[in-house]
Amino acid sequence: MDLAIQQFIKALEAQRHSSENTLVAYQTDLRQLADYAQTRGIQAWDQVTPELTVGFVDDLKERQYAATSIARKVAAIKSFFHYMCAMRLLMGDPTQALEAPKVEKYLPSVLLPAEVQKLFAEVRVQTPAGQRDFAMLHCLHSTGMRVTELVSCDVAYLDLARGHIRCKGRTHRERLLPLSLEAQRALEAYVEDGRRLLVRGYHEPALFVNHHGQRLTRQGFWLIMKTYARAAGIGNITPHTLRHSFALDMLGRGMDLRMVQELLGHANISTTQIYTQLRRSQPAPLVAVLESLEVLREAQLAIAGE
Repeated sequence: MDLAIQQFIKALEAQRHSSENTLVAYQTDLRQLADYAQTRGIQAWDQVTPELTVGFVDDLKERQYAATSIARKVAAIKSFFHYMCAMRLLMGDPTQALEAPKVEKYLPSVLLPAEVQKLFAEVRVQTPAGQRDFAMLHCLHSTGMRVTELVSCDVAYLDLARGHIRCKGRTHRERLLPLSLEAQRALEAYVEDGRRLLVRGYHEPALFVNHHGQRLTRQGFWLIMKTYARAAGIGNITPHTLRHSFALDMLGRGMDLRMVQELLGHANISTTQIYTQLRRSQPAPLVAVLESLEVLREAQLAIAGE
């Protein structure tokens, strides 16, 4: 059963250019279904029945899985069996009548400007790790990139002379993101000082590294952020919180929704529109808005001319 899962994941990666997180999640979900089936005496996918798939979902509900998690698992299972049928590895699809639970739309949590400053204030920049953490938090808050995109950045992606950083999105499409002056200063201090001590002379392309001098993982960043959030007394925080806060701040400064969509790397503007429901009154000098747009425009023209 595991071989079929591996083949499906490879096909998914090649055909849809899915993100690594999606592929890992789908693989985990399908192996969970396989384990559930095997405990009930089923050893092959052609033995799976509609009743078993429904029973699997009911079992998840009884174990109090979140509706969002169950919906993702159902999507993974349906996609897998559709693939198996398309490849003629199965004669029938046991998930045709399988329904995902309704998932209520929620508004993303954001930090107030004062909370962002409290988070930054907890970082001790006298150490190499502190310089790294300060640079990471400022980079996220300045660009709105995803955490996976942040830890995937290489030193070569950073251009402090022009004040921007390159970012590879979920579909491997690159975005050019302007950096605030605070982020530029934090990144410069980290690259010139803290990072050199962390990498210990090894050839490591990653911009942000752990105490072993190797690329920091998404999970590693999350643990770091939770530590600072706890110290700052901020409870409602996720790896996406600074991204959400960035989007809300840009809209509050008067930035066009389409521009915010491009900066965030959203494929569909409907994903960006959810922030309009959170839009808060946040007066900002017009010059700040114009400077942000001008930096982006100049950087894009510079890259196009290379």
